[in-house]
Amino acid sequence: MSRTHTQLKASLGKYEDSINAALAQMQADNVVTRIWDHDHTVWKEDPTEITNRLGWLHSPENMPKEVERITALRDALKSEGFTNVLLMGMGGSSLAPEVFFKTFGSADELQLDVLDSTDPGRVAEFEAKLDLSKTACIVATKSGGTAETLSFFKYFYNQIAATVGADTVGNHFIAITDPGSKLVTLAEKYSFRETFINDPNIGGRYSALSFFGMVAAGLVGIDLKRFMEDAAETACACAAAEDNPGLELGVIMGELANQGVDKVTLVASDEIAGFGDWAEQLVAESTGKDGVGILPVTGEDLGALSAYGTDRLFVHLRLDGDDSQDAAIEALRAAGHPVVRLRLRSEYDLSRQLFLWMFATAVSGASLKIQPFDQPNVESAKIAARSMIEAYADSGQLPELPSIALAEADIDAFVRDQHQAGDYVSIQAYIHPTAATDAALQAIRLALRDTYKLATTIGYGPRFLHSTGQLHKGDAGNGIFIQLVSQTATDIAIPDEAGKDASAMGFDVLKNAQALGDAQALIDNNRRMLRINLGADVDAALSKLAG
Repeated sequence: MSRTHTQLKASLGKYEDSINAALAQMQADNVVTRIWDHDHTVWKEDPTEITNRLGWLHSPENMPKEVERITALRDALKSEGFTNVLLMGMGGSSLAPEVFFKTFGSADELQLDVLDSTDPGRVAEFEAKLDLSKTACIVATKSGGTAETLSFFKYFYNQIAATVGADTVGNHFIAITDPGSKLVTLAEKYSFRETFINDPNIGGRYSALSFFGMVAAGLVGIDLKRFMEDAAETACACAAAEDNPGLELGVIMGELANQGVDKVTLVASDEIAGFGDWAEQLVAESTGKDGVGILPVTGEDLGALSAYGTDRLFVHLRLDGDDSQDAAIEALRAAGHPVVRLRLRSEYDLSRQLFLWMFATAVSGASLKIQPFDQPNVESAKIAARSMIEAYADSGQLPELPSIALAEADIDAFVRDQHQAGDYVSIQAYIHPTAATDAALQAIRLALRDTYKLATTIGYGPRFLHSTGQLHKGDAGNGIFIQLVSQTATDIAIPDEAGKDASAMGFDVLKNAQALGDAQALIDNNRRMLRINLGADVDAALSKLAG
């Protein structure tokens, strides 16, 4: 591509002419101005879930007004002896905060953990790790009714109350939600320390620069004034008629996907590697619908040129001074793969990337002729999971779905028999996430990629249901799914109500109901799926699968 923005440099090879033509058409159609004017016809004639989902465009100008409030909360927590923050959320409520702490976390500031796994081992891990008397909990849910988030709240409310007493437990809780949600009522009932009411015109995956991201950012010590000023600069750049990085990136992603190059592989400097998990949800949930989709590939180590098919766009997020991946990226470009390079002068440029990717994803939706702000297929897995829970309430047992015992499992044979060019492999692990499971799953994914030249992804359940789950059911059906489930020796009861002991269900039941619901939704959408029961010794089972 002939044009180069200070943030973005694209090398598009044989696709350059078609992308230049698509970009010129977008400019002729005045798409940028229309997006900023909240014109829903950029995407669809029907304004539903479009006109009330564009508030993110104005976060960089609105959030600076809240910096003092967030900073005052951080100072108060630190002065009162709090040392940790446990954020309870899913998807858009948790991914940006996780990136912020991984990138900016400091021993001198509050330490942030994100709980977005219903695996009882993960819940117990955080309970054992944290001094609950010095831990503040952020309960973050846009709808106020997210089942996982409210389960986390009820459990840790009881545990903290047992530690500090019923009179002061509410002082440990902070709510982030939309106006009038169930969480607003709960925050009042249980005397939460603070409630942040977010702009309801911002969808979850576009909320990183709103309260959902900025409260956590401020608590871990990020200079919010600088962060928002940088985001505002990129917002201005994304409003320009010419040399607009958001428009260019969005057209590149969308037009390449239209031509079958629909796997966006993110390669990032180590210091900002966490950014990919946030971008993964944004791109996958926004574009994977109506039989099309852009698959974001994150955390997949770069391999030999022979490991890749012709369906990849490589995006290199490079911090100044880091040349560790330059040679590999240049080799990919020389081999004919389209490459986009995004320059970050420092970690603070993440705020620029957040806005850039949100705008680009909105533009890519226009290229794909879909609307990027809804998630029509997410509800199918939720409905199926609820039916599993209802069955458990009636019988005391979850329903059964076919699964293969570890001794019979052969992932390689399944992929070999099922795959076609342009497919991808999605590993869905409903297990306790640990460093050991990370390593084993990486070994499995890289072996499959190198053997079959397929893009690969890994998602821990139920976390990925709020991230890539929409794309899995809504795209063209080119996913091959490996669902891994396990048995937990000891479950942890979820209180029916905060402050009380009665419990009708544990976290392991909830997790397995969600796994069953997702499996049923994949089956209902005619997806190719292998379901493997790892048994009780997950590490040993994964080691065997990894070979």
